[in-house]
Amino acid sequence: MAFSPATWLAFSALALLSASAAGADPPEVFGRDGWLADLEVVRSAFATKYPDLEWEVFERGVNLNNVFAEVRAGIERANNTSEAERVFDQLAHQFGNRHVRFDWPEYALGPAGSGDASACANYNERMQATPLAALIPGFHALSPQPSAEFPSGTLRVGKHLLGVLKIPLFSPEGFPARCEQAMLALGINGRCGGDCADRVEASTASQLTLDFARVLAAIRASGADTLLIDIAGNGGGSEWAEAAARMVTEKRLDGIPTYFERGDHWAARFDRWEKELREAAAGAHSADKALLLKLADEVRQRRAQALTPCPTDALWKGQHPPCKLMGDGFYSTGLLPAANRADLVGKPWGKLLFSPMQYPYHEGLWEGPLIVVIDAGTGSAASQFAAELQDNHAAILIGSTAPAGCGHTDGGTPTPLPYSRGVLELPDCERIRVGGQNLADGVRPDIEVTFSDHESARERASRLVPAIVQATDEIRYRSP
Repeated sequence: MAFSPATWLAFSALALLSASAAGADPPEVFGRDGWLADLEVVRSAFATKYPDLEWEVFERGVNLNNVFAEVRAGIERANNTSEAERVFDQLAHQFGNRHVRFDWPEYALGPAGSGDASACANYNERMQATPLAALIPGFHALSPQPSAEFPSGTLRVGKHLLGVLKIPLFSPEGFPARCEQAMLALGINGRCGGDCADRVEASTASQLTLDFARVLAAIRASGADTLLIDIAGNGGGSEWAEAAARMVTEKRLDGIPTYFERGDHWAARFDRWEKELREAAAGAHSADKALLLKLADEVRQRRAQALTPCPTDALWKGQHPPCKLMGDGFYSTGLLPAANRADLVGKPWGKLLFSPMQYPYHEGLWEGPLIVVIDAGTGSAASQFAAELQDNHAAILIGSTAPAGCGHTDGGTPTPLPYSRGVLELPDCERIRVGGQNLADGVRPDIEVTFSDHESARERASRLVPAIVQATDEIRYRSP
């Protein structure tokens, strides 16, 4: 999973430092021909590895040739690097998947400083979204707060007492205090990269899972009969969102089917999975061994799909390609759409089959009705969290449409641009929901709330009240 454009803004300062550390110097003279050559690289990348290309043409009505002709004209009018970058950024914004973006080198900062090599160096609490539902009149914070990471409280709505919980981000990187605690618990002091940083991140995510469970327990103890989860402004994060979704409902959720961009990237992923599955099968017993070998065979078939290209030439003529553009990549949760945690706990290969097993979660810690608040700032993994609950009829979504889409797996497939030294980031997967909609089409609430860009956060919170009242009415009818 990856972050929404809003969350990537929080990373920008770190990205700029990285670029300057690489010693990037600006071209001395603006070279239009160089930018036009980069444009051809971009066009080729879209033609060969943008998974949503067919959806863009036939669902969104994008004329690919016209789009790139307009960009070319924009570059020919540009007079400097900033204008050329702006033209390319406008190209990215014309596509529906918000994971399409350009990363540009920063020329103004000069050499980077000493650089903190701590595993927590890139963790930043500014990535977190601020609470919205907590601003609704009548909200009372739980005292004491069961977790500073997930602000919580209660809200009386008619006969109902709602437990209100904010998830500010679905990634450990937004919680530096928890990261520092993880380093202490692991006995790490000083520099920490590679596998060490991975261990710190895993430990941080595990602690967040326990924090989240503690908040849910406190809300249950408050007497709340309905849970309202606020993910407005939550820009996304990691696969932790899959574990969190299973903690807030007693329903056994199915993950969202995933499809992949054909090519070496996913072929390598499948190759690694097959080896891990067969190695696990060698030490497994009876039914486990049969399941692992069966999945290994299926993964091998997917690898063959990944290595079989499907040309996209027809799409540039407004026609469907002669083959299935995307390969079948299993589910947002990994190789299995759903699983009983008890069946996989203690098995080292469990997280390979079902990604939530990376975390110490338990299903159904909240068993009652669920309302989820989303908005235009809810992106990526957060939008997927909402979509998965909606598709499984486990929650009522209120708010405004949230951008979504599959992102970048295993670091994605970045395309360097030789002249400008920018990088084009394209998603490498696609997720299709229960009704057949591409997740990139956005997650639409069950009860719409119209927000204005000019409203304060408190005004936006007040607008939620009628929708919450309506949702609680609908929950009564839906309850057995």
